[in-house]
Amino acid sequence: MKAFITITGLKFHFGSKPFEVGQKVKLVKEPDNEYDSEAIKAELPGLGCAGYVANSPHTVLGDCISAGRLYDKIGVSATAKVVYVLDNAVVCKVKIAEKEKLCGQCSE
Repeated sequence: MKAFITITGLKFHFGSKPFEVGQKVKLVKEPDNEYDSEAIKAELPGLGCAGYVANSPHTVLGDCISAGRLYDKIGVSATAKVVYVLDNAVVCKVKIAEKEKLCGQCSE
């Protein structure tokens, strides 16, 4: 399954300049974040944290999912691919592993 996410908070880091379409971004859960227990930071090689996956209806763009909806679908970290670079946000595609069918959903 593929999902889209919005990376925000760019103005607190490096802006959108370090991002390029097609670039890989490492997403890392940050459970000890004092502002959001479902925080997922976006890291770039050589720069570290460059923003966070949006987790508010005010910052999630279009058909993107929030950090809260993504949080339990990834492990400690995941990789996303940049598809759009905007002035105040970056939209990425994340590949989410399909969960195995529960026994009650198995075909007989």
